[in-house]
Amino acid sequence: MLNLVDKCSAKLANFNSLQGQSTKRPHYICPKAGFLKKLAILLIRSFVGPFIVTFLIALFILDMQFLWVYVDDLMGKGLELTVILELMIYASARLVNMALPLAILMSSIMTMGALAEHYELTAMKSAGYSLIRIIRPLIVLICIIGVGAFFFSNNIWPITNLKFRTLLYSVTKQKPALNLTDGVFYNGIENFSIRAGRKDPVTNELSDVLIYDHRDPGAGSRTVIRAARGEMKQTDDKRYLVLTLYDGHSYDEQEQEKRKLELRTYPHISNHFAQEILRIDLSSLDFNKADEDLFKSAYEMMNVSQLSTASDSIRSQIARKKTDLSSYGVSTLALTRDSIDLSKAAADSLGSNKYFMLDLSYAQQQRALEMAMELTRNNIKSLNTALEEIDSRGSMLDRHLIEWHRKFFLGFSCIVLFFIGAPLGAIIRKGGLGLPTVIAIGLFLVYYIITIVGERMAKSGAIEPWVGMWISTVVLFPLSIFLSYKAATDSSIMNAEIYTAWIRKLFKKKNADSTTVS
Repeated sequence: MLNLVDKCSAKLANFNSLQGQSTKRPHYICPKAGFLKKLAILLIRSFVGPFIVTFLIALFILDMQFLWVYVDDLMGKGLELTVILELMIYASARLVNMALPLAILMSSIMTMGALAEHYELTAMKSAGYSLIRIIRPLIVLICIIGVGAFFFSNNIWPITNLKFRTLLYSVTKQKPALNLTDGVFYNGIENFSIRAGRKDPVTNELSDVLIYDHRDPGAGSRTVIRAARGEMKQTDDKRYLVLTLYDGHSYDEQEQEKRKLELRTYPHISNHFAQEILRIDLSSLDFNKADEDLFKSAYEMMNVSQLSTASDSIRSQIARKKTDLSSYGVSTLALTRDSIDLSKAAADSLGSNKYFMLDLSYAQQQRALEMAMELTRNNIKSLNTALEEIDSRGSMLDRHLIEWHRKFFLGFSCIVLFFIGAPLGAIIRKGGLGLPTVIAIGLFLVYYIITIVGERMAKSGAIEPWVGMWISTVVLFPLSIFLSYKAATDSSIMNAEIYTAWIRKLFKKKNADSTTVS
């Protein structure tokens, strides 16, 4: 790229010198449009490579974090590899909102840092191109990525969320695979509890076998089987467990008619066997995927249109609830009835006297106070219940609005982070995975912390949902403008010598002032 820029710069300079001699442009001059086209292709190529690599690495790291969190729910359940891979694909799609901004920030710093480190950016500027003109192809590419991020958040994100939530729920509810541990009861098989004193991992031979039958939940363990040894194997279709037991006893309690406690005889059957084959159904261990309709109405499974409709519906419910609460207060809290039995004339005379309680008997005063306290307690409970319901609906409205803003937030955050990374790479003039990676991770942590704090505050109702979702973009937007200005004016804000010289100058000034005072 540097040779291309130098050749075009030399030809442009030659063309400027020939302008005074002839008004006709020579045919051998490097066409400006062709140069810009090649420059755009080279810039996009140099950006796309690091972008794909950093995006995949970030996605892999986030997937490992997901596995670390849910490893206890995945291990030991005999899940097929296809189920785990499907779960990982859905989890990866849900983590794009974190991996994509980090990849854009790192790749922009690496790309522009590499161009500045090899003086290619300097050559382009010497050819008369500004920084914004140079990175214009990348700006267009980032805008396209931002639009794609919005369509991903609006169309693909709800579907992957639905499938991920359904599959994760199914996996967590899946019972552990058949794996007997020495001396420990295994309760994974429905209606059975099996314990073996020792299990041979090679031959699957068992010793000191104890089996409790729970097929009648109301009767407890009516059938108990104990054998000195046994063998365990599964059928070819993995549907049944075949236990061959040797030298054992079985105890079966018989159900008797209901009678008084002192008249019960507790009959049971005891049986000794030399060999017995027990066939147990393993259908309870099969993986069953839950119905997606259980989670379809959640706000995370909606697009922008559905979120807007649901938000309007919740607002209407809140307004109607507040109207009902106001009507309830007017109709219920007013003095509309008496709690004591009085004639109409006596009630009218008492109503005009503000000290009417003094004219009542002690029993009537007690009854009036008790009824008033009971009515007050009931009204307080009703009001608290209504207010809690309004708060609950308000919290649900905030979550819908947060999800609505999230659809647009991802695309704009990618653009803002690019305008931070690209100028910063041009300023630090370092490419590769060293300093740019450290700076990118530091900036991303600042962006991520602000985003998480804003979202949590919005969910708690401390701030408005739009403020919580856009606070990180609002905070970083001035930084992007500042860095873009400094990079366009060739500022050396990342040069350590400038700051050390300023510090030395400051200390010299202080020493001079102290000498003058002395």
